[in-house]
Amino acid sequence: MAGATMRRVDAGKDVARLLLRVAVGSTMIAHGVRHGRSIDGTGRWFGSIGFRQPRVQAQVSAAVEVGAGAALILGAATPAAAAAVVGTMGVAARSVHQQNGFFIDAEGYEYVLNLAASTTALAALGPGRWSVDRALGADRLWAGPAVAVVAAGAGLAAAAAQLALFWSRPTPPPAA
Repeated sequence: MAGATMRRVDAGKDVARLLLRVAVGSTMIAHGVRHGRSIDGTGRWFGSIGFRQPRVQAQVSAAVEVGAGAALILGAATPAAAAAVVGTMGVAARSVHQQNGFFIDAEGYEYVLNLAASTTALAALGPGRWSVDRALGADRLWAGPAVAVVAAGAGLAAAAAQLALFWSRPTPPPAA
């Protein structure tokens, strides 16, 4: 009986990992497609929030979001995909959401924090049985607390570099 219980628990963990991968991955793809459908409009928005080379920022954002989302759904290179999401969300948090507080209804960082935390958890847990990483045997190497720390750290370092190189807080217009 204990063996059957453990198999159900393991299957439950695999289902949970898959659901988390699909939920976050499809969210990232949706954002990337939205950015990619209007590179010029997305570029103007990036410029309005203080990014230099805003059209390039729009193109890179769309590509990273779609690529990381697809990798998450497939469970392929899961720690790298997690790092990409953490980095993207770190940039969004700092450039758009942080100054608005926590709650999303006021444009706060609640949403981006949850996406980053979810992918960091996936890096710790591993992608599960139904993944490319498992099929390649990489899931045993690419999971655990240290992997989560590296993925989160790499994502935050990439976000810091992008912000340092391409972003400055826009100055508000002078009061009338």
